[in-house]
Amino acid sequence: MRIWIIGASLLIGFICHFQGELRAQQPQGVKPGTPVTPQLVRDALDRGIRYLKSQQSPTGTWPEYNDQLGGVTALATLAMLEAGVPVEDPAIQKALRALRSQSGDLQPKRTYALALQTMVFCLAEPERDLALIKANAATLQAFQVKGGERSGMWTYGSGEDRSAGGDNSNTQFALLALDEAAEQGAEVSEQIWRRSLDHWEGSQNASGSWGYLPQLPGTGSMTSAGITSMIITTRRLSDGDAKINGDDVQCCQGETPNQALRKAYSWMDRNMSLRTNPAEGRGSSMHLLYYLYGIERVGRLSGQRFIGEKDWYREAAEQLVTWQDSLEGTWKGTGVVEERNPHVSTSLALLFLSKGRRPVAISKLKYGEGTQWNPHSHDLANLVRTTEHAWKQRMTWQTIDAAAITSTEELLQTPVLWITGKSNLRLTARQEEMLREYIEQGGFIFAEASCGGEDFDRDFRALAARLFPESQLRLLPPDHPVWYAEQPVDPQHAPPLWGLDACCRTSIVYTPQDLSCYWELNRTRQFLTDASVSQTVRAKVKSMTTVGMNVLAYATGRQLRDKLEVVEVDLDNGVQDNLARNVLEIPKLQHSGGSDDAPAALANMVKVAGEQLNLRFESKTKMIAAGSSELYQHPILFMHGRRDFRLSQNHRTELATYLNRGGFLFADSICAAPEFTTAFRREMALMLPDAQLKEIPLDHPLYSESFGGFDTTTVEMNDPQARGEGEGLNTVRRSVSPTLEGLWIDDRLAVVFSPYDLSCAMESGTALQCRGYTKQDAARIATNIILYAMHQ
Repeated sequence: MRIWIIGASLLIGFICHFQGELRAQQPQGVKPGTPVTPQLVRDALDRGIRYLKSQQSPTGTWPEYNDQLGGVTALATLAMLEAGVPVEDPAIQKALRALRSQSGDLQPKRTYALALQTMVFCLAEPERDLALIKANAATLQAFQVKGGERSGMWTYGSGEDRSAGGDNSNTQFALLALDEAAEQGAEVSEQIWRRSLDHWEGSQNASGSWGYLPQLPGTGSMTSAGITSMIITTRRLSDGDAKINGDDVQCCQGETPNQALRKAYSWMDRNMSLRTNPAEGRGSSMHLLYYLYGIERVGRLSGQRFIGEKDWYREAAEQLVTWQDSLEGTWKGTGVVEERNPHVSTSLALLFLSKGRRPVAISKLKYGEGTQWNPHSHDLANLVRTTEHAWKQRMTWQTIDAAAITSTEELLQTPVLWITGKSNLRLTARQEEMLREYIEQGGFIFAEASCGGEDFDRDFRALAARLFPESQLRLLPPDHPVWYAEQPVDPQHAPPLWGLDACCRTSIVYTPQDLSCYWELNRTRQFLTDASVSQTVRAKVKSMTTVGMNVLAYATGRQLRDKLEVVEVDLDNGVQDNLARNVLEIPKLQHSGGSDDAPAALANMVKVAGEQLNLRFESKTKMIAAGSSELYQHPILFMHGRRDFRLSQNHRTELATYLNRGGFLFADSICAAPEFTTAFRREMALMLPDAQLKEIPLDHPLYSESFGGFDTTTVEMNDPQARGEGEGLNTVRRSVSPTLEGLWIDDRLAVVFSPYDLSCAMESGTALQCRGYTKQDAARIATNIILYAMHQ
């Protein structure tokens, strides 16, 4: 292959040939400046996938370059797999057969093609192709330059002068493939990682950048390659912030920060661009998609949502969906002929859009200047990698800087917020306010006092008390789902877990012992079977990792939000004046069975109903007692709970009078709690002995659009499954007819009760242990009930 270095008639490398500044010369489906949405990205991915499939030959290949046989086919296959095309798809199976036929004696002899082929095998059917993965890894290791000024680099491959050649682009792709191969069990010599790390540290420019070759001016694409490569090699070589000494684990060892990485991040912050490939001394229009694919790796592997001040994925995705040819589904570069190859350019765009949009499972809170907020820097990366394999779902993690957060919406982009530390936990009043709002809108806090941090333990307990004074931290009992949501935790190595119940569920889980220390150790998939590590340590690491996965499963229901989904929190929505006339207001009935355990649920129900009929509504919830004279000021009351309760005889009499005079009571059982359901039915029987709760037939207008609502005759329900011994929590989503119970007084429907959950869905979304309706259908059912009651 020709080698191109700008101004010197040399070429850069296989992948880099096909990038360039993208121009809007083709038909545009999305206007520039249109805010990017999950649907726009899905549509762009679908168009790109259709294009690549249309270009595949009957033998499963795409047109190749003679000096990188198999490279384009591997790249296109990798892009489609990452974009969500299932392995069983005929196009993927044809491509895999073609790539397998290029193994063995026909194995690619060039670094790019071999690396891409290896990454495909690792992603598609690694167990089937393990022998090929291991063979490719051995060949790639043989290709590494092992002496001279280019030691630790890779050349184009077989036949190259490996004593003097090598470039940073080939080197990056070789390391990406070896890292994936090692995850599947291929043996990679420590010296391979060591030589490469030494190369990257020794060849860095004084500015913090890297060029295509040592001593060349730095570019964004090659600096991204350097950061990615250093993250991989340091993870493979470093003991991290925790060390093993026989059967003991030494936590909080304080890994020395890598100064080369710090300089590189600083260079990227200063030079960050998403429209050009930044280069020292000039801006470069070359290799833009190759550069963006590098930015994706930097952001994802480092857990950074922002590089510099740019939300790298959102801003670049917004550009890419407008640059796509809306008819062909392609992205095309400009420049030399090879850069116009749409198979390569489209594949790289798909890789950025698909890998960069992996949903966030958990984020670490950076707080307070000079605090020890990150005692184990690889903890979340390792936990998320393990959870990915368990859930068979791609995901990522991020760091959130408390000082940079300006709204609760930003916090809600992560379903779980990880707060860890040893020293004092100090937050501003506004930051604490946003944490409370975050939980009330469905967020979840997972925290630990690391390194025996007594100061953190004291401060976190005080913070929890300030956030939710009506509740308190309690030791979680053995039957709580966090002990088995994903897998059962070995009680011999179980840490103490404290929980705080707020907003329909346990919304804060806290431990005064280290978890992250053990996640730090779990660096590879082979760790738990590594015979060189003591069985005691492996058992501890497995238990602590299982706790982490269980909390993620419990907090998210294994349903993660799309990375581009915009979360809106309208805490002040509703009527904004002092005029009470024509305002939809529904008070909540007080009782001792958890009458406000889901405080945001009713407000969300009222908001949907009000917007459906374009009514003014009051979103602030009013709590009133069953014996209050205020009952008669409100035609509709709401009631929910999760525990047993009893009303006084006076309250029963007053509430019965309210219902007999035309009032309407709407109730549901939070998380389908049997204690509340039993208590509610009992209280209704004691209150109105001549009436009876019975199931409302499906042909009742309550289920229809008759009153401006929705057709709810068929809805989606989350149905938790019975848990066998040694199994985790699981839920199945079913299409069902809703179950609502009604109580009639003189042929008037006066009470509607849902024994299945509406409240948790309307507040926190789906929970694994909650039998109830999905959020969308819970909103429709609740809206229909409210609209029906308004017309009575």
